Amino acid sequence: MHEFTFIDLFAGIGGFHEAGTQMGGRCVFACEIDKHARIAYKHNYRMEPYGDITAIDENCVPDHDILFAGFPCQPFSIIGNRKGFEDTRGTLFFEIERILRAKRPSMFILENVKQLKTHDNGHTFRVIIRSLECLGYDVYPAVLNALNYGLPQKRERTVIVGFSEKTPHFKFPEPIECGKLEDILEDDRLVDRKHFVSKAIREKRSERHTSDIFPSIWHENVGGNVTSHPFSCALRAGASHNYLLVNGKRRLTPREMLRLQGFPDTFEIVCSDAQTRKQAGNAVPVNMIREVLRAGLSAFLSRAG
Repeated sequence: MHEFTFIDLFAGIGGFHEAGTQMGGRCVFACEIDKHARIAYKHNYRMEPYGDITAIDENCVPDHDILFAGFPCQPFSIIGNRKGFEDTRGTLFFEIERILRAKRPSMFILENVKQLKTHDNGHTFRVIIRSLECLGYDVYPAVLNALNYGLPQKRERTVIVGFSEKTPHFKFPEPIECGKLEDILEDDRLVDRKHFVSKAIREKRSERHTSDIFPSIWHENVGGNVTSHPFSCALRAGASHNYLLVNGKRRLTPREMLRLQGFPDTFEIVCSDAQTRKQAGNAVPVNMIREVLRAGLSAFLSRAG
């Protein structure tokens, strides 16, 4: 455990916050534009995130050791032949950049979708990395999967770690055992009937697929193909309500979705099912971020060696 301060940008319901505090950190500033996510965040972490990050003066952000941000991937429509810092103006990544430039934290961890690395034939990703390096950071990117860090959810994400000083000992954490789905799922007998699909939907799925895995999460892709796995495919904020079905017969409950993202049961649900579903789909996997943070702290503290 290490004592450090951090800020939580594009905070959602606090996946980074949860990972940071589990590792001994203290949050000194948070920002999230969605009002429902702010309600959940305030209730659980006793601090209310600021709203629109574009309206925040970077010089008013408290000093901190680590910057966390699960930033939205907006199209970099203004990128042309310019380089570095100027290339990102007009995008939400610029908000991270300007805070890094003003506050110079010792470390940052950024998270985005897996496709960030290939967006615009890789140009977007190259601009982001170059911009961070131009700020003087030692930068390490990777695509990680929550499935490899104790959570039974296949959720691949681009993670970018940066250090204000050369940190040659940093390595992304090695995979550990996948979590068990049975530890996530609630007893069907105790699940509200509203989460169970209709007989017509259940029969339609069964016509397309038979599973020999139990328990399992049945996944229907955009083409209508149904597969089942001893883990969940990635939670998605905007997916169909029947995109993922437990054993082909019911939807995941809000608590199960939060568990799949690594939130402990002490995290209290204070928003509607629909909002919690959206929040879980937008969250970062706590366990994965915690292990990246652990590796980052270890490497940064041992850099002199």
